[in-house]
Amino acid sequence: MNTEPQDTQVANSEPLDTGGAAGVLDIDPALKALAAALHGEGPAVELSEEDGTLVVSHLETPGCDDAVAVVRTSGSTGTPKATVLTVESLAASSMATALALKGEGQWLLALPVQYVAGVQVLVRSLFAGTRPWVMDMSGGFTPEAFTAAAQELTDKIRFTSLVPTQLRRLLDSPAPETLAVLRRFNAVLLGGAPAPASLLAAATNAGVRVITTYGSAESCGGCVYDGFPLEGVSVRVEEDGRILLGGDTIAAGYLEAPDEDGATFFEEDGVRWYRTSDLGSIDDDGRLTVLGRADDVIITGGIKVSAAHVQEELEKSHGVAAAFVAGVPSAEWGQAVAAYVALAGPPRGTDGRAGSPTSGEHGAVLAQEWHRTLGILAPKTVLAASSLLMLPNGKPDRLAMAAELNALHQGK
Repeated sequence: MNTEPQDTQVANSEPLDTGGAAGVLDIDPALKALAAALHGEGPAVELSEEDGTLVVSHLETPGCDDAVAVVRTSGSTGTPKATVLTVESLAASSMATALALKGEGQWLLALPVQYVAGVQVLVRSLFAGTRPWVMDMSGGFTPEAFTAAAQELTDKIRFTSLVPTQLRRLLDSPAPETLAVLRRFNAVLLGGAPAPASLLAAATNAGVRVITTYGSAESCGGCVYDGFPLEGVSVRVEEDGRILLGGDTIAAGYLEAPDEDGATFFEEDGVRWYRTSDLGSIDDDGRLTVLGRADDVIITGGIKVSAAHVQEELEKSHGVAAAFVAGVPSAEWGQAVAAYVALAGPPRGTDGRAGSPTSGEHGAVLAQEWHRTLGILAPKTVLAASSLLMLPNGKPDRLAMAAELNALHQGK
C-alpha cells in the first residue's frame, strides 16, 4: 500500500478547459498541482469551477508549511470556511481509506471537484497511482451520464463517492446498464447528508455495495464508515452530546478565521481534535450514531424537539422522497416546527389532468396526517415541492429552505 503519492501521468495542458469529450472537466492541471504540493514542490491548491472550466488557484498558508489543499466547507449553514489540509492529514486519510476498502483502485469523480469529497477522489488516485475518470456533469447529474462514465473505468477495483440524492436518482427505475455499473463498484461511498433507511435498503436489494460515511472538510472528508472510525481516527461524544473527531486526518485549521480560543480545533495528549456541530451517541460496540446537528434542536412551546428525528418520521410517509425540518420564529410557540418536503412522484390521487391536487394541496393533506400521527412533533407549516433545494455539492441548501419556510409561516 502506497504511503507516497505516485507519479501519475498528467498532461501539462493549457488552457484549463481543454478536455477529452465535450463537457468533461479536464482534471490534469488539478492532478499536477496537487501532486506537486504533496511532494512539497508547490504551494497549496484551491480548486473551483467557473462556467464548466476548472480553475486551479495557488494560496499562501501562513504558519502551515506542509499545506496541500484549501477546501471550502459546504456553507450549508453559513459562510464557507477555508479549511487547510496538510500532507500528513491527506496521507493518513488515504491510507485509512485504503485499509477500510481493502485495497486501492480507480475512482470515478461524480461530485464537484472544489469540495472535499471531490478533492479526495483526486488525492486518493495520486496515492494509488491510478487515473481517475471524470463524469460529464455539464447537463447535471443524470443516470445516463453516470453510466457512460462508469463504463469507461478499466481497473478491476473501482470506487466512487456519491450523495444520497444522486444514489436515489440512480436507483429510481434504473436501466439494466445503470444497475450493472453500480454493481461493478467495489464500494460506493455515500456521505454529505443522512441516508434514509429506505434508500440503503433499496441499494442492498439492488446488489449495490454502499458504505455510509461521516466526516467533513475539517476531517479530510469521511473518517467514519458505517458508524465505525477508520484506522487512526478517534471518536468521542462530549457530555452535551457533541461529536468530537480526532487523529491525524484532522485539518490544520481555517485559513481566514484563526481558531485562537480552541473552540473548534484543539490538542489533547498529543492528539489533534475537531469539535463538530453534530450530536451523536456511541453504543457498546463503538458504533457512532449521528443524531443531528447541535443547532437542529427546536424548542417549541417549551418542549425540545429534534429536527433530525422529525425528518426521519416524515420520510417514512408514503409519497415523501425527502424532507428538511427546521424551527421558524413563532409568536405563539417561540419556535414552530416547519418542513420542506420533496414529493415522490405525483401527489396521491392525481392523474395528471386539470383539477388534480397541487403540491400545495398535497402538502396540506400530509400536514393533517402528521398532526394526527405525530402530535407535538408534527410540523405547523409544510412546503411541498418536487425536490429539496440543493447546493452545488449535493447537500441540502438549509439556509434557503429555512428562509422559504420562515416566509411561509409568517411568524404565526
